[in-house]
Amino acid sequence: MHLAYPAVLAVLIFCAGLYGVLARRNAILVLMSVELMLNAVNLNLVAFDVWLRDALHAGQALTLFTIAIAAAEIGIGLAIVLAVYRNRGSSDVDRLRDTAETDAAETLPDAYADAGDTTADQATAPAGKAKKAEATA
Repeated sequence: MHLAYPAVLAVLIFCAGLYGVLARRNAILVLMSVELMLNAVNLNLVAFDVWLRDALHAGQALTLFTIAIAAAEIGIGLAIVLAVYRNRGSSDVDRLRDTAETDAAETLPDAYADAGDTTADQATAPAGKAKKAEATA
């Protein structure tokens, strides 16, 4: 068997997984795409192990290790996705960025607390928090 056949198949599977990671918005589909990419790597490991006729079968051993890591990754990933879905009501990856971003109106008064008169900034801070609460609801 030629090495090119499984290598080309692995490249196609890896590209499909990469497209899924970059283009999908659903977190479960992103996890499935990561699994596709790991399976492409496993295919390459086994193909090169057969092609090199390794006596220790290191490629197959690494494949089993990768399968174990992928199983743990999918278990933890699904637990995180379910927790996010329960809190947010959606598993949309684009909406997950809102958890890390901070509102500029919340941090502005604290940064300029000792820079003169900040009563106007402090008056607008609750309005900024209210706008953020409305946007995320």
